[in-house]
Amino acid sequence: MPPQYRHRERVKSSLPLSIPSGIPHARLALAQAQRLHLAAQGLLRKPRAKARPADVVAAISRMNLLQIDSIHVIARSPYMVLHSRLGDYDPAWLDDALASGRIAECWAHEACFVPASDLPLHQAWRMQRSMHWAYKHASRMHREHREGMDSLLARIREGGAARASDFESEQRSAGGWWSWKPEKRWLEAWFALGELMVTRRERFQRVYDLAERVLAKLDPPMDAALMQMDHAALRQRFILDSVRALGVTQARWIADYYRLKPAVTDRELAPLVEAGQLLAVDVADWNVPAYVHPDHAELLAQAAEGKLRGTYTTLLSPFDPVVWDRARAQALFGFEYTIECYVPAPKRRYGYYVLPILHRGRLVGRLDAKAHRVEGVFEVKALFLEPDVQPSERLLAEVAEAVGATAHWHGTPKVRWGRTRPASVAGALRALWRGR
Repeated sequence: MPPQYRHRERVKSSLPLSIPSGIPHARLALAQAQRLHLAAQGLLRKPRAKARPADVVAAISRMNLLQIDSIHVIARSPYMVLHSRLGDYDPAWLDDALASGRIAECWAHEACFVPASDLPLHQAWRMQRSMHWAYKHASRMHREHREGMDSLLARIREGGAARASDFESEQRSAGGWWSWKPEKRWLEAWFALGELMVTRRERFQRVYDLAERVLAKLDPPMDAALMQMDHAALRQRFILDSVRALGVTQARWIADYYRLKPAVTDRELAPLVEAGQLLAVDVADWNVPAYVHPDHAELLAQAAEGKLRGTYTTLLSPFDPVVWDRARAQALFGFEYTIECYVPAPKRRYGYYVLPILHRGRLVGRLDAKAHRVEGVFEVKALFLEPDVQPSERLLAEVAEAVGATAHWHGTPKVRWGRTRPASVAGALRALWRGR
């Protein structure tokens, strides 16, 4: 068994960790840290009850944000991330949550859905530290296309919400944002600058309106006190929220969650540990401290006592928080992962849209899939188990069940199995599927 999966009762560390008085210094085996992370993300156990609309907002609140991506080889990523956590739910619930103001769109990790209650934090951060590439790009665009952008904004102010498709311009750009027509790029620029927001989506197409009109329908309403937080307080809030969402983390992984700059360091976290706002722990095979939010103190205790058990098998989106940070996925799970849809086809190792396979607390493999919606077919082009994973009967049965659950939820219930690694797994999976 590789080192990243060895359980250790104690961890030898020469690093001095500051632990608040009265709180035991937890020491976790790596597998225990994996389970703590998955528990915080809502992926350790199968959903206990049938999903309800409120669970969509609750899941986003647990993660703090839900990254948006428009690739729809299968379901678009935000819907897939929620399916991994909620099981069989109606994707329209996400659209309804946006239209009703319970969630909002903003730039966070990237373009993301965030809980309405958190939007003031992002608004304040944008106004104080407009460092994101989208804001810089939009500012430059407004300087270069002021007349057209101002005219577009005036049209929405007078005529109401609009989609990019409501503009009939034939002019196309040779570069820029994906060679969109000017109006599409201008809408995105006003969104990045904060003048426009997304009031709803129609077939995943953004419908833009004045920010003031979108903010007026937020549920809960904007908290003015959060808007008054200074940069230092906002940064600390994002750090704490990131640690809570990650369950357990090294300092170097924290900044990526909200794209904070500069990077977060152990030195910066030391006062938070001393104040009891974070807990410092040891994790086997890590030569740096790890951090846990006090809200997860009970989960931490359960993990340290070996009481957290992974019982869930599901497919993850390539843009799931569990795998979007390659360095974190490698150190935490021993899972080397690249989103290969952005890699030239000849250089891809596994496929265009590859879904990590989560099985009982471990990332055990990945599959290249494509949904053929008209035919109702969910095609598994290829399935790869990690080299150290033994394809037991239970593992294969639960992987087949997870594939079937995703296919059924997506409306493509017929599963077509392709090649596998190891090759012997293909026949077993087909037999399991026929025997369902």
